[in-house]
Amino acid sequence: MTTEAKYLKDYQRPDFLIPETELFFNLDDEKTLVRSKLNVERNGSHNRPLVLDCQVKQVLSVAIDGVMVEFKVGQEQLFVDVQQQVFELEIEVIVDPINNTALEGLYKSAGVFCTQCEAESFRRITPYLDRPDVLSVFTVTIFADAELYPHMLSNGNLVDSGVVSEDDETNQQISWVKWHDPHPKPSYLFALVAGDFDLLTDEFVTHSGRKVDLELFVDKGNLHLGHHAMASLIKSMAWDEQRYGLEYDLDKYMVVAVDFFNMGAMENKGLNVFNSKYVLADLNTATDPDYHGIEAVIGHEYFHNWTGNRVTCRDWFQLSLKEGLTVFRDQQFSADMGSEVLERISHANIIRTMQFAEDAGPMAHPIRPEKVIEMNNFYTVTVYDKGAEVIRMMHSLLGESGFRAGMDLYFKRHDGTAVTCDDFVSAMADANNKDLTQFQNWYSQAGTPSVVVTERKTDKGIELTLSQSLPTRPPEEQHKPLVIPVKYELIANEGGQSLERGTIIFNQRKQTFTFDCSVPATLVLFENFSAPVKVQRKLNQAQLIHIVKYATDEFCRWDSMQSLWLQQINGKSDDSQGLIDVIEYLINNDDIAPSIKAELLTLPNYTSIAETFDVIDPAHILTVKTAITQEVIASLFPAFIRLLSGLKNIEDGYVQSHVAQRRLKHVLLTYLSYSDHAEVEDIIRQVYLNSTNMTEKVSALEAARVYSSDLLEQLLAKMDAEFKGNVLVFDKMTSAIARLPVNDVYQKMQLWSEHALFSDKNPNRIRSLYGAFVMQNPEQFHDDSGKGYQFLTQLLKKLDKLNPQLASRMISPLLSWKRYEPTRSALMKQQLDELNGLDLSKDLFEKVSSALG
Repeated sequence: MTTEAKYLKDYQRPDFLIPETELFFNLDDEKTLVRSKLNVERNGSHNRPLVLDCQVKQVLSVAIDGVMVEFKVGQEQLFVDVQQQVFELEIEVIVDPINNTALEGLYKSAGVFCTQCEAESFRRITPYLDRPDVLSVFTVTIFADAELYPHMLSNGNLVDSGVVSEDDETNQQISWVKWHDPHPKPSYLFALVAGDFDLLTDEFVTHSGRKVDLELFVDKGNLHLGHHAMASLIKSMAWDEQRYGLEYDLDKYMVVAVDFFNMGAMENKGLNVFNSKYVLADLNTATDPDYHGIEAVIGHEYFHNWTGNRVTCRDWFQLSLKEGLTVFRDQQFSADMGSEVLERISHANIIRTMQFAEDAGPMAHPIRPEKVIEMNNFYTVTVYDKGAEVIRMMHSLLGESGFRAGMDLYFKRHDGTAVTCDDFVSAMADANNKDLTQFQNWYSQAGTPSVVVTERKTDKGIELTLSQSLPTRPPEEQHKPLVIPVKYELIANEGGQSLERGTIIFNQRKQTFTFDCSVPATLVLFENFSAPVKVQRKLNQAQLIHIVKYATDEFCRWDSMQSLWLQQINGKSDDSQGLIDVIEYLINNDDIAPSIKAELLTLPNYTSIAETFDVIDPAHILTVKTAITQEVIASLFPAFIRLLSGLKNIEDGYVQSHVAQRRLKHVLLTYLSYSDHAEVEDIIRQVYLNSTNMTEKVSALEAARVYSSDLLEQLLAKMDAEFKGNVLVFDKMTSAIARLPVNDVYQKMQLWSEHALFSDKNPNRIRSLYGAFVMQNPEQFHDDSGKGYQFLTQLLKKLDKLNPQLASRMISPLLSWKRYEPTRSALMKQQLDELNGLDLSKDLFEKVSSALG
């Protein structure tokens, strides 16, 4: 195993190009024969040998222009000495799909052959120039038992099919299909799927009048669970045409749902492979967040057809070129399908918890990283979500029409090529005749910007001074000033009228702005979360409550409400009555829409609270939060019950008004779960028993988890009996068990791991049980005995042998060991030291060594 880092600065063009690729697969569980026929040409004038990336089980033969040649395999590479400028290269290899538990390359799980090639796993299928700047036109022929695998799929359009032979003794019929994708693509976008599925079909007519066949493949018996995904796909296609003028470019668009998958989904050209979690849904088994997630992920992968596939990355350091941009586009789509403010709250939460934590930890990196050991480790919230926020700031600077003009120029210049983040920014700048040089600092600087706000009242109004720094980075890293758009509103102190709204551009280390106003007023800053920064501003309780009540921007109202909670938890305010009063105001104000009321009342989660502490003490945070919540519910119990009583008969269906009511009901039940009123147990139980949809059932489970572990287990027993055999519901149940804040949670997890539906080879099962424990059970994971950390270490030892990608993602909670109080910090480091002494995968080695470095 090589653990040497690769650096962006060392990028060199490929020595060879592969304009055409033809692949032949003879599918077999343990010995799939893969034959590749590659048209290869030397890239420029040089005499260097051909070096292909290679991680296959066995290379059988290599031929150049039909003549067998010698080859050498070593250091995950295949070396061939070749003199020709242009030649045909044929390679035969054997791969072992059934024993490929890493789920990278070609693997077989649950009776289905499947591939996952991004980022660097096509080399596990056949030796190749496995890099995104080598684009090729692919033709793929698949041979397999037609009875076992009636659906044999690959990228592009189906161009031919037939039967090879039939064995008289076994009646085994070997069929073949041939697929051709006319659009040049890099190897990471190759896909193959073979299995026996139910097929849901529809069609979409593009704005130019072309008919596209839509095909959704799901496990047998799950056809009824695919309709929401299909509807989401059609919405996505129509939205991309309307918003960006982008039309789909093949005759067929296919989505396959598989249960064994490391990620959420993969945008392979014309053949998206999805984790079944992001496809299958009906009211009985899926919650409202599940419905939203399916719509968003279906949209995300479809939008990649242009931002990722038609225009792709030159190298993997440019990953945010496609992912940050496409996350921004799927956020726009979700906002248009639902609520913009709810989208902003959701994504601001991701940035402020997961991304800010990543910025403050050992794996901190810019949205365009400078170095990498294992590329799989850089599919991060920084590259995706912070990358999307950087695109959003560009959108704020250029406006809707200016951003669209930049997108149009980007596609005009770069369609069919592999490019860099700089190419994208250049298209935006040129289309708008703007200098975005300074803005590009966002691409190269790691860390969370801190903005210090100071205000001074003047005779004419308010003088605002902003200062920016990167405190999460070491002093030797020179911080270049960032361009930070600050959306603001000025609201009157008397009556709360809006006096002025706009955007100021903050682009110096320290900068002063003046606001003229004739009456005393309060500034509301960073409307709509206009930049991914930490804001240091001294607002007292009265000012925050004023913003909650009167700000136009609903994101800032929510943000101020969270700040009121944090003031109490951080001990910066000893006046809990102010918090109680504003919660009572929100409960009783019928003018506030249920969707907004739900968010304004939402309790801050543990992670968002922890991120506000320089030194994290989990026990202190949890104790104080619980005490304040109990004080609130004790003071306002009748008001909560009154509001909840009006939410008894909410209509089923994924309709925004109904979704909002169910969300509000969930929030109210969360508060009640902290109460000692005897009637609460019956309220929770009745919500579960009376619900006719999974959303309300899960809300009851969540409340029971906090209120009483006995009640939770009673409800789970009912759910297990009602939904026997349903893995999507099973994942919800194990997640609830794993987050129980009780000492015997380990025994309970062990019992559920022995359930017939659990498999330690399935990433979804692992994430739902053990992932929920280490990521979302701070009471037990951070127990001061250190047993939670020991549990994770033992899990990682096992997972790293089976699925390195999964292990690498599960280690995240240990990486921030330096931020915890001394006792826990020492216990976490002890586990990292233990892991560091083992023979780890590249995935896990990079994170462990970085954390200890």
